[in-house]
Order: sequence, then C-alpha cells, then structure tokens
Amino acid sequence: MRAPEPPCAVCIRPSRGFGWFDPTRRRPPRPSAAFCGMACQGFWTRLAARAAPAMVDLTQQERAAIRAAMRRIAEAMDEIGWATRLQDLTEPQVLTLIEVAVGGFQDAMQAIARGQAVEEIPV
Repeated sequence: MRAPEPPCAVCIRPSRGFGWFDPTRRRPPRPSAAFCGMACQGFWTRLAARAAPAMVDLTQQERAAIRAAMRRIAEAMDEIGWATRLQDLTEPQVLTLIEVAVGGFQDAMQAIARGQAVEEIPV
C-alpha cells in the first residue's frame, strides 16, 4: 500500500503530483515539498529563493491570507452570536469556525499564488 501524498506546502490542500526535492543532498532524507498545482509550486519557489533557511515567522503573504480569512470567520460568528463565550460553543460550532478559518486561509493563499489580490480586513 502506498503512503498518502503530503499536503500542498503552500495552501495545505491535497497535492497533485507537483513537487520539489533538494538535488544537492546526496543522502536521504532529501528535503522535499509537494504542491497542488503549478501556481503554488511557483509561488513557493519564489519565496524559497528569497527566504532565510531558518525562517519561522509568518510571511507577508501568510499574514495577508489570515486577514482575508477574517471576513469568513466574522460571518460564521454572526450566525453563532458574538456574545457566545468560547467555552459555550458546541462541537459543531467549533468545527465550523475551524473549517471556515482554514478554508479562507487556503483560498487566499491560492489566490495570492495566482497573483490575484485578496480582500483583507483592515487592522
């Protein structure tokens, strides 16, 4: 049985055969990344060319994607009720918030990778 494909390194969606590995490393494990499409692969390659090897902070694009996801989260909170305390949320409500946040982030990261503008919530 084959191991499951890793998620896209940019948007976390399922990868679809696009990938990268470090050709200079001779011994396994070679650093590698998988992608859902050429837009995410190209975006990751451009970022990797500029990034420091030990970078752990969010990139400017990731911060923009988080701000873009806030609109969807706000819409979900409108349905739940803003006065509801976090500890009072039901499991389905928490799952909805997580799905909305992750989906909004992934969609924004893919839009950024395609060179499209994302609508951000002003901070």
